Amino acid sequence: MKAIAYYRVSTASQARSGLGLEAQERAVADLCSSRGLTLIDSFTECESGGKADRPKLQEALRRAKLTGATLVVAKLDRLSRSVAFLSALQESGAQFIAADMPEANEFTVHILAALAQRERVIISERTKAALEAAKARGVKLGNPNGAAPLRRAGKGNSAAVEARQEAVDGRCEELASELAAIPDWRSLSLRGLASELNERHVAAPRGGEWHPSGVRRLLRRLEALDLA
Repeated sequence: MKAIAYYRVSTASQARSGLGLEAQERAVADLCSSRGLTLIDSFTECESGGKADRPKLQEALRRAKLTGATLVVAKLDRLSRSVAFLSALQESGAQFIAADMPEANEFTVHILAALAQRERVIISERTKAALEAAKARGVKLGNPNGAAPLRRAGKGNSAAVEARQEAVDGRCEELASELAAIPDWRSLSLRGLASELNERHVAAPRGGEWHPSGVRRLLRRLEALDLA
């Protein structure tokens, strides 16, 4: 039985450093060993999980179909968080398996993907509701201190801290979409990205213009949220 491995990392720096890649390779190797699968080829992509247009994944699927191999990934989210994309994957006829959920069938995978997508919608709606409630109470939004210092200082209740963090994460999702609209944004320097965001009149988290240091913090946060 043959297998084709597909690995995905979110940033070019992760691809160069092997951050996250080695863990995926170990998980795939362990699965192949336990299932008696022979790994005949592998493909590595540097791309955000939210994007369905991934040439390396398409190439891996093509190779899997041509060779009769099973596509193997370390985690289900290495494929996509998109229900529509997973549906297209299932309809392609290629067999695939995720190391973190090896017993899941196609129906299970589709349901889990639908739940994951619904959860993202719920988080977004909850963030908006929390912000509206805060505005109604007269709370001034955009506190530059953020949730982390409040948590360290023990100030504010847990609901307030959670609402603040959800608002930050929601803002990051919006910024991720804005970055994706910039042509070849991954090839730009921090200063270049700051300039692009300023030209698009996107306000920095603390108001005013973007600077390279702020862009660096944003990219790190997007990586943590797997949105980069």
